[in-house]
Amino acid sequence: MTAHTLTPESHFIDREPYYETVGDEIAIFEAAYRNRLPVLLKGPTGCGKTRFMEHMAWRLKRPLITVSCHDDLTASDLVGRYLVKGGETVWVDGPLTRAVRCGGICYLDEIVEARKDTMVVIHPLADDRRELPMEKLGQLLQAPEEFCLAISYNPGYQSVLKDLKQSTRQRFVALEFDYPAAELERRIVANESGVDAAMAEKLVKFAQMTRNLKGSGLEEGASTRLLVHAGKLIASSVDPVVACRSAVAQAVTDDADMLAAIQELSSSLF
Repeated sequence: MTAHTLTPESHFIDREPYYETVGDEIAIFEAAYRNRLPVLLKGPTGCGKTRFMEHMAWRLKRPLITVSCHDDLTASDLVGRYLVKGGETVWVDGPLTRAVRCGGICYLDEIVEARKDTMVVIHPLADDRRELPMEKLGQLLQAPEEFCLAISYNPGYQSVLKDLKQSTRQRFVALEFDYPAAELERRIVANESGVDAAMAEKLVKFAQMTRNLKGSGLEEGASTRLLVHAGKLIASSVDPVVACRSAVAQAVTDDADMLAAIQELSSSLF
């Protein structure tokens, strides 16, 4: 049996991703990166965390490897495993290992969705050791200075069973994200979707109405991402009420009463 490591892919972002600064998040991330500190992004779904990471990877000129965490994600999925290819047993790096080897940024999105054994892997990377244990190879991979570990989660969805432990949280510099202020969100929606300023303003007002329903039948209101989706449909000549039903209402709930309530909100605006 032989083993070898595949060459890591390049995940450089060539064009500047559109991102509107909300506060001092860019300066804090850059300072954390210079000091080799891992970063935790927390905030609701669709508020711009992933776009922020794309923007920072572009600014720092580092490859970005993003992993969308889920219930079945294991430590081996992140680190790598042996596979049989062409009759030969080879070692194939996982995304976390690829990011460490190439000095990239590894972004673990919604980290609490992953299985608990993944934390055992990221803890030594997220403190002064900056090491990745590769048990199946019997190696400790030392992260270069350029490597950065970033994770995210949505505090609004956490429960006793899915929460970020203090032993993990206290390894990271935390950045809190939320939906942008109305004027900024209007500008984002107009820029990303192609609708005019007046329509973007109505969409933002509609989103704020749905967000007021959080806790009263809705787990989450309309995110900025969903507003962009609705705006793109409207820019493609879809009726605004229909666009809001398809891109927003149906996306945030299946409850018939809540769908009717959201439909009334959109009809009152459009």
